[in-house]
Amino acid sequence: MASSSGTKPSPPVRSMSKAQGMMFDLPNNLGDSAVDTDLVPSSLPSIALILRVANEIEGDNPRVAHLCRVYAFKEANRMDPTSSGRGVRQLKTYLSNRVEAEKDEIKPQLARTDAREIQLYYQIFYEKNIKEGLDTRKPEEMAKFYRIAMVLHDVLKTVVPSSQVDYKTKKYVEELESKKEQYEHYNILPLYAVGIKPAIMKLPEINAAFQAVRNVENLPMPIVHSTSDVNLSVNDIFDWLSSLYGFQKGNVANQREHLILLLANIDVRNRNLETYFQLDSVTIQHLTDEIFKNYESWCNYMHCESNIRRYPQGYAIQQLQLIYIALYLLIWGEASNIRFMPECICYIFHNMAGDVFETLSSKVHPVSDTNQTVAPDQEYFLRTVITPIYKVLLKEARKNKEGRASHSSWSNYDDLNEFFWSKNCFRLRWSRDREKYYFVQLDEIPLPNEIVNPCTIGKRKHKTNFVEGRTFLHLYRSFHRMWIFFIMAFQAMVIVAWTRSGSIYSVFDEDFLRRVLSIFITSAVLCLFEAFLDIALTFNAWRSFEFSQILRYLMKLFMGVVWVVVLPVAYSISVKNPTGVIKALKDWTGNMQNQSLYNYLVVLYLIPDLLATILFVLPLLRRKMELSNWRIITLLMWWNQPKLYVGRGMHEDFFSLLKYTMFWIMLLVIKLTFSYFVEIFPLVRPTEEILHMHVENYLLHEFVPNVAHNVGALMAIWAPIILVYFTDAQIWYAIFSTLFGGVLGAFRHVGEIRTLGMLRSGFHKVPPAFGQCFLPSANHDSKTKFLDNSIEQKNMENFSQMWNKFILSMREEDLINNKDQELLLAPCSSSDDTIVRWPLFLLASKVPAALNIAKDFKGKEDAELIKLIEGDSYMRSAVIECYETIKCLIDGLLEDEADKKIAMKIYDEVAKSRKEHTFLKEFKMGRMPLLSVKLEKWLNILMTDYEDDEIYKAQITKALQGIMDTVAHDVMIKGQKALQGAYGSQNSKDGQSFERININDIQHKSWKDKISRLHFLLTFKESAADVPRNSEARRRITFFANSLFMNMPTAPKVSDMRSFSVLTPYYKEHVLYSHDELNKENEDGISTLFYLQKIYPDEWTNFLERMNQKESKEDICNWATYRGQTLFRSVRGMMYYRKALELQCSLDFPNHNVSREEDSIRVQALPDLKFTYVVSCQIYGALKNSDDSQDQSRQRNILNLMLMYPSLRIAYIDEREETVQGESQKSYYSVLVKGGDKFDGYEREIYRIKLPGPPTKIGEGKPENQNHALIFTRGEALQTIDMNQDNYFEEAFKMRNVLEEFEHSRRWLRKPTILGLREHIFTGSVSSLAWFMSNQETSFVTIGQRFLASPLRVRFHYGHPDIFDRIFHITRGGISKASKTINLSEDIFAGFNSTLRGGYITHHDYIQVGKGRDVGMNQISSFEAKVANGNGEQTLSRDVYRLGCRFDFFRMLSFYFTTVGFYFNSMVTVLTVYLFLYGRLYLVMSGMEREILENSIINQNKSLEAALIPQSIFQMGILLVLPMLMEISLEKGFRTALADFIIMQLQLASIFFTFQLGTKAHYFGRTILHGGSKYRATGRGFVVFHAKFADNYRLYSRSHFVKGLELGILLVLYEVYGKSYRSSNLYLFITCSIWFLVGSWLFAPFVFNPSGFDWQKTVDDWTDWKRWMGFHGGIGILPEKSWESWWDGEQEHLKYTNIRGKVLEIILALRFFVYQFGIVYHLNVAHHSRSWLVYGLSWGVMVAALLLSKILSVGREVLGIELQLVFRMLKAFLFLASLAIIIVLSKAYGLTVSDLLAAVLAFLPTGWALLLIAQACRPLLEGIMWNSIKEMARVYDYIMALLLFMPIAILSWLPFVAELQTRILFNQAFSRGLQISIILAGRKDKASPK
Repeated sequence: MASSSGTKPSPPVRSMSKAQGMMFDLPNNLGDSAVDTDLVPSSLPSIALILRVANEIEGDNPRVAHLCRVYAFKEANRMDPTSSGRGVRQLKTYLSNRVEAEKDEIKPQLARTDAREIQLYYQIFYEKNIKEGLDTRKPEEMAKFYRIAMVLHDVLKTVVPSSQVDYKTKKYVEELESKKEQYEHYNILPLYAVGIKPAIMKLPEINAAFQAVRNVENLPMPIVHSTSDVNLSVNDIFDWLSSLYGFQKGNVANQREHLILLLANIDVRNRNLETYFQLDSVTIQHLTDEIFKNYESWCNYMHCESNIRRYPQGYAIQQLQLIYIALYLLIWGEASNIRFMPECICYIFHNMAGDVFETLSSKVHPVSDTNQTVAPDQEYFLRTVITPIYKVLLKEARKNKEGRASHSSWSNYDDLNEFFWSKNCFRLRWSRDREKYYFVQLDEIPLPNEIVNPCTIGKRKHKTNFVEGRTFLHLYRSFHRMWIFFIMAFQAMVIVAWTRSGSIYSVFDEDFLRRVLSIFITSAVLCLFEAFLDIALTFNAWRSFEFSQILRYLMKLFMGVVWVVVLPVAYSISVKNPTGVIKALKDWTGNMQNQSLYNYLVVLYLIPDLLATILFVLPLLRRKMELSNWRIITLLMWWNQPKLYVGRGMHEDFFSLLKYTMFWIMLLVIKLTFSYFVEIFPLVRPTEEILHMHVENYLLHEFVPNVAHNVGALMAIWAPIILVYFTDAQIWYAIFSTLFGGVLGAFRHVGEIRTLGMLRSGFHKVPPAFGQCFLPSANHDSKTKFLDNSIEQKNMENFSQMWNKFILSMREEDLINNKDQELLLAPCSSSDDTIVRWPLFLLASKVPAALNIAKDFKGKEDAELIKLIEGDSYMRSAVIECYETIKCLIDGLLEDEADKKIAMKIYDEVAKSRKEHTFLKEFKMGRMPLLSVKLEKWLNILMTDYEDDEIYKAQITKALQGIMDTVAHDVMIKGQKALQGAYGSQNSKDGQSFERININDIQHKSWKDKISRLHFLLTFKESAADVPRNSEARRRITFFANSLFMNMPTAPKVSDMRSFSVLTPYYKEHVLYSHDELNKENEDGISTLFYLQKIYPDEWTNFLERMNQKESKEDICNWATYRGQTLFRSVRGMMYYRKALELQCSLDFPNHNVSREEDSIRVQALPDLKFTYVVSCQIYGALKNSDDSQDQSRQRNILNLMLMYPSLRIAYIDEREETVQGESQKSYYSVLVKGGDKFDGYEREIYRIKLPGPPTKIGEGKPENQNHALIFTRGEALQTIDMNQDNYFEEAFKMRNVLEEFEHSRRWLRKPTILGLREHIFTGSVSSLAWFMSNQETSFVTIGQRFLASPLRVRFHYGHPDIFDRIFHITRGGISKASKTINLSEDIFAGFNSTLRGGYITHHDYIQVGKGRDVGMNQISSFEAKVANGNGEQTLSRDVYRLGCRFDFFRMLSFYFTTVGFYFNSMVTVLTVYLFLYGRLYLVMSGMEREILENSIINQNKSLEAALIPQSIFQMGILLVLPMLMEISLEKGFRTALADFIIMQLQLASIFFTFQLGTKAHYFGRTILHGGSKYRATGRGFVVFHAKFADNYRLYSRSHFVKGLELGILLVLYEVYGKSYRSSNLYLFITCSIWFLVGSWLFAPFVFNPSGFDWQKTVDDWTDWKRWMGFHGGIGILPEKSWESWWDGEQEHLKYTNIRGKVLEIILALRFFVYQFGIVYHLNVAHHSRSWLVYGLSWGVMVAALLLSKILSVGREVLGIELQLVFRMLKAFLFLASLAIIIVLSKAYGLTVSDLLAAVLAFLPTGWALLLIAQACRPLLEGIMWNSIKEMARVYDYIMALLLFMPIAILSWLPFVAELQTRILFNQAFSRGLQISIILAGRKDKASPK
């Protein structure tokens, strides 16, 4: 049995118009089938099958079909008598009306009564379709007929009383019932199915594996009581285990096939197929080791005995091993969300395996007469084991509150799984009831603290081992060693710079050394801080800690305190003349003097670090110690290693360690040298000056008078420098990784063939390289390959098959045209060929060139001419091929032997002259062109179709005679004499020569190809250098050719390769574009189709040529769909794997069509055995039941994919309403379906596995979607492919090779667990933004990941398309992590998990997969925000903490700077700008800057400006550009890279990257402070629309515009208040990069917005903006409609943040008060007063302004409508009063206009600060003055919008700006002829094709 639990197939597809992309027309005779089945609600699934059967047999017997509908109506009444279910009443009404309508119209055909009619029809149907079909029909057809027969039987029972059923009918029913499990739909293997066996079931490895699984000898069998309704027939070990534990039927069938395929694929490798009868015991042992490696590791860790090594007596070991494997797979297959908890599964398996052992030992089955146990039903295991755990997960997930709750308030997957790392898990009340295991009240005791102490039920849950608190301190805790190193290094450099005497001998000065050694006091303080954080940040998890862990934390804290006390005291004792704090300490110690004590203590302090260093250089020893479970070793490692199951033994081999250690030592030396000489040393002398400077004229009120040494000024100067010091390592990393990554790529032969010219020159090397890479039999000495002609021919023959498929695939994709195809195809070689026949694009114009050389040759020697010809190997090949082909054609055409003799005589003369070196003496080279003309004329005749054969022959005869005359009289010097004998024999006969012509062969394709090829060689005189013209086709050809010379493992035979699956998660993205979608025009009148035609003009032309200008709507939809990011494109790409396998099979068995039957079977079966493709479309069931037309279209298109690709499988989550004990409740199933017959329009359900509940409610959507479908994948490897990815035939061909990397074990026998593949971004040509993203992403997935994998050894999984070791990962938690919010970037956690569990991740440059990226500004920003959110969550995660702590120091540095460190440094870069400007504002407002600049020593020092250069480099995106330049240089050449760089700058790439820096900084910081991370759907469409001003404002207001305006105000104030004494050059030098940042943040969204400066659109945007601002919000009003709704949504993060987040928000808002404080003391009206009263009065003005606005708002509400005149008078009075006050102040106190402007700059930030504080305190102010705050916020948004809009309006008014912007945005498209300006203006040629 290979199917599910006898569930009913899904309803049929609705009929579909061609416009919706139908691939196969549904049968016309379905009638109302679509209507019937579409009406069936999910609560009545069985009714759909009955109605479908009625429609199937309608044509055969309408009366029986009518009886089926009557039965369906009765069943619907029986199942839901009250019609309470959704849609039930509509179904009943429809069926009732139809039954009534058919009742009298349709009469019986076979008998007079319905009873007899249905019996006769049943008998006929059974005999015709089932009885006869056993030997003639496929299993799928038999399954379909069985279902029809069973429904007919159910109908028969309602029509015919049991007493009237005849004997024949009863007999047929009994036969069917006895074999019902043999009539199920199957996935790959029809194991128990009846019908003709497919080829795969004839494979010996499948049969051997099947027999091993069926071995149930000696097993105790169940004895079912007659009263039981449970079927416990045992056919194999899976059935036997199900009889013990009650596994679901669908799960049993699924895992049975899974195990058989695994065993077959592993066992067949390197086996002799001739003597293949049974499985090798080594195979079973290997699979046991692989599957149970984690389980046994867990047993060792838990110090408990592994149950899989316990073998009861009387059983074969292999049989027992298979039982344990099957048990594990069955548990895993039904575990649902618990699959994310691998140690929980280990725990379940451990207990159940122990029970299996006891059952086998007792030799008595629990379900037997002896035990009297009730047989478990098939949901028993799900109900009693999985569901209780699921309920705990669900309960905890609900506490997450959709990501708004704090991580510390609920337990995620990791918390619950890590409970099973503790021996507390064995206290779970795992109990026996009727000899069955189940959890007792697990939902009440889910967590470790409650298991130990059950009385705490109902209290707040605690975390396990780790708490993900929202604080930046996690960065310090996770990477404390790095921070301690950098802080100590900084201190040491400051000490050296401060005390440097100029003499090199000062290094040996004792006092100097002692000062330097004071860094260890700092180290002790930092270590104490780390110990404190360990306790503070994990406090909520202490209830889960063992005592030893708590003791470790407390001991570390205690030792930290001891060292912090002891080291400073010892240091004070050792110093001779102390000052400050050291002096106080020395006084406290009684002026003791001991100069060596401190040194000894430092040595003692460093002993643990010295021991760690020794273990660092002995990684093998350290790895063994960490992985050891010996208690003595555990005790020794206790201090250094926390007791955790993961994160042990992650150390690399010594050679890898040496490589990345040397890299980091070199980098750190250069970084610290730069920091010392550029950032620190130059600032020391100015600092000394400032310390001793006395400031006479302090311009601000001194709240803290007499602050010593100008500390404020020093802080303002040093703070940005310190931040730059900590972040510039990121810049050095970018530089070094770029250089070394490029060198590494060069060593891996990346980019050695980067142009078609380079390919042409070395194409002769490609076939041998192809043979070495892809043909196992060709794996012999390479020298022989090049010398042996027959081997060369064989290589070319094999290569040409693959090459031609490659070229044809590009033609099908419309990348090349028919001419390109003809030139690129390689001719099929044969053993008779004397030379290799190359593709025509290599031989183009070679023969005409050779003729010209011969004609112009003046030499006398043959050798000289031959040397000229053979100088070009392709010219030589072309000449010889022409010569041989002409000979072949003439020989085939001539029937008369005498005629042949004439032709052969000429060839003999040529051969003779060549041999005697007299060719030039006997042939006239100058007449060769004439001969070429004659040959061309002859070939033209041969290529022409003549209706009259006689005329045709006469034309050929005439042409041949002309050729012979030319040869005899013009070309050959002694031609007549030489041919005299031959002509003599001809003349003795009647008639002329060459009259008897054989034209039969000319019609054969091989002849036509030869003639066409010869014609091309002779006549084509142009260069084929531009073939193919399409840039994508060129890229693919050169990349494939180049990859053959890279370090690629040799491919094994298909039989020996690893089997693999591809998994694609799908939610609701585009499947196929409909005709309406493609032709729907945007506001400019532009349709998507028109846009695509202009973006891909050559591909559109090629498509029209392929369709012969007769394209249909379906064809156009397909063409457009394959250029988008659609499911159709992804599936087509992945299905190339199957096509490649089919070709590889035919290469492995070249004579399979004529040789042994076994070879033919293998060629047919191996693709199914080796490859599976599953698309996890979780909502497919919902799409089927949806009333929405778009959903229906998606469902139809997905079904079409299954019909197009029979090996495609769709997994989905089916939600059904089921009636249980009279109540309707929802049930959830994982369902796997496949396409049915192409012409019946149905999918076939294969497996249905019930779930404990909705799986996607617990974790993140995408990983849960992947997880539910993971059980349906097969094989040893799994490739994860995203919905926006594509694949190529030639890359699919390399899959065998890349899978061999799993076998390569170079690192301590460690095999890779994830193979990283590079990606090609195929969306780069859409716009300049898409190009920037394409280059950025390409550099990351090539040079970036290459360097991460080797030498840094910190590559993880960054999304798709990596290949996982499937068995490794399914036994360790899956291919991603799924906890809500914390695992937002779910993919990278798979890499973290793999590494923590001892995995090893590689990267391979020789294979690539296509990937689409976001192409519009807003899409890209959403994507960057999503990634920044994800990195913020990673920072808080336990995985990052464990990797940061458990990696060695240098690998930890690699990890930090390539993951969260990059985002943190991006944020710190922005923070540096803030600190710098606020520091400068303080200096300029306080008068300190004037004093400093007027000091001649300091004024000459430009160190601060120089030190800030790294910040500018980081800010402008140079870090991202460097790897791009290197990779483009490597792959396309330096000139191309330089040109691309210049073009990118002209297209304002720096503005784009600077803008995205703000995105990263904002979302990363907000995530850590407040949370609020969520999945952001970025959209994958074509961005050809203009984003409205309001849209951009909503997206970027708080993340960019507010910050940009703040920095702009700071720059203005810095300029205005320092202008009098500072040169403008200095100001520009310091601030130019910051002004650039301000401009980028404020205007980039508008610069990169299509038609952003179009005047009409600008006017429309303003109108839309005003409407949005004025629209009132409320419940249900979307943010897109109303400013109020948007404003409320922008504060959502503050609603759910904790008190710490709100306090931090208020503290950050306080910075805006600085403006008012600084400016008011500089107003003329203040008269240089420094009194606090000035600041106090300014607040009085602020309050007055706020009261004035409040009076106006209240007046508008009270008087605005009824007393409009009074309100106007009030406004006039207030205006005049304010004006009078200003006039009085100006006359009496000297208030000036500049004071008024300055006051605006002072009070606007103050108001904004009050607004931010009010938002943070919203709960306190909600009912008091919230409306006033809201109106104040509205005013601020109006002001900001006006400031942004004015420059846009001015630029829009200038007509040339819009054209310039279009040029910048779409330059790539311009270079390919796209008139995008016409497109965006809407002046479309309506006559263009659609």
